[in-house]
Amino acid sequence: MSQYFDVGDETLWNPSNGASRMFQRQVAAFEAEVELPSGIGPMENDECQIDPVVFEVFVNALLARHRSTSHAVMLALSEGFTATVVVLAERAGIRVDWERLGAAPAAPFENVQVSGVAGLSAPAEGEAWGAGLRARAWELRRRMPR
Repeated sequence: MSQYFDVGDETLWNPSNGASRMFQRQVAAFEAEVELPSGIGPMENDECQIDPVVFEVFVNALLARHRSTSHAVMLALSEGFTATVVVLAERAGIRVDWERLGAAPAAPFENVQVSGVAGLSAPAEGEAWGAGLRARAWELRRRMPR
């Protein structure tokens, strides 16, 4: 069995039921974290509609939040979900502005990690920040069935 994540008549992703359930639970968690709706509708009859306008705002907020932290656990917990969302956004025709996102965040850093040995860590610089996330999204792009 599988489920469909669609924008209109176009299928962006056709995961297994288990992957779909896990993704939908993470959507709810990240909507709460960024305090915005995702635009990803409910799953009804194995189909879910994504509102691309609302989704674009959510994607940009999610990426900005991901960019503003240096906390290793926060990054590890969010990287897979964020990469999946990037793939869906690109398939929906939403352009991810990696260059703008790579710039130093305008808002203060959140959830920074402090180590007794190394002190306060800052988010990675520009391209280094996006490199891992882009690589993860590239790998998922090849493996995520439409």
